Amino acid sequence: MELILSSSPAELTLDPACQLAELTPDSTCHPEMTLGPGPAGLTLDPEQQPEETPTPNLAELTLEPVHCRPELLDACADLINEQWPRSRASRLHSLGQSSDAFPLCLVLLRPGHTPQAVPTVVGHARLSRVLDQPQSLLVETVVVARALRGRGFGRRLMESLEVFARARGFRRLHLTTHDKLHFYAHLGYRLSKPVQGLAFTSRRLPAALLSTFSRAPPLRPPCKAPSLPVQAAPRGPKAPPLPPPPPPLPEPLTTSPLPSAASPSESPLGTQYHDLKGCPIFWMEKDI
Repeated sequence: MELILSSSPAELTLDPACQLAELTPDSTCHPEMTLGPGPAGLTLDPEQQPEETPTPNLAELTLEPVHCRPELLDACADLINEQWPRSRASRLHSLGQSSDAFPLCLVLLRPGHTPQAVPTVVGHARLSRVLDQPQSLLVETVVVARALRGRGFGRRLMESLEVFARARGFRRLHLTTHDKLHFYAHLGYRLSKPVQGLAFTSRRLPAALLSTFSRAPPLRPPCKAPSLPVQAAPRGPKAPPLPPPPPPLPEPLTTSPLPSAASPSESPLGTQYHDLKGCPIFWMEKDI
């Protein structure tokens, strides 16, 4: 490159024909970098840029009973304990009770990169039979992996539950929530009365027998104190006075009827139902 010094003091110029136009390292260097004559520009080869972690495709997700995938019990327990910490042994024992006869634990799975890879547990939900409602199921322990929330996986999980339950002859789902009222309302759930889930069911117990357990005993008329016949005072020596009659027996205790279903316009802070800890809770249902 030619360097020209002029006669004027402190003036240094470069021959325009010899200005740096392009600098390209040897082709064996990667990634490729090119410097142009304009303002400093740095361009990386697109093939060498780091790849982003792909988001799971909703269409690839599957819903399977956890008792059919025993190798996923540990991962499922970790997922649930991330939201509701509990003894690991107790959690695994609860998951191990899953069966086709209900209660039944379901896991939403994302397939691995290869057919031999173990799938990833994306979500979980538990289904139980409802007392005195043979066509209803109670949905419990609904959870999605914390890193995947807000991407539609919760909706996918609930929609898959509906398909699973409907294919087995059920026509209504019940659930409870503390703070996801609007999420379930967008899915078509409405406020309802409480129901009782069955923690244990057996195919040997007919539905008619199960339904009798939920019926309140017939109300009996209140007991009245027995009336004592009036006796004529005996003639002769004065008899001792009769003892006073016993006090009336207390009326039997009766179970108060369940309150009516909450109005859809009910304020979230005004629900009439509470859980065992005294926190407000919403009961919801949906026909499927």
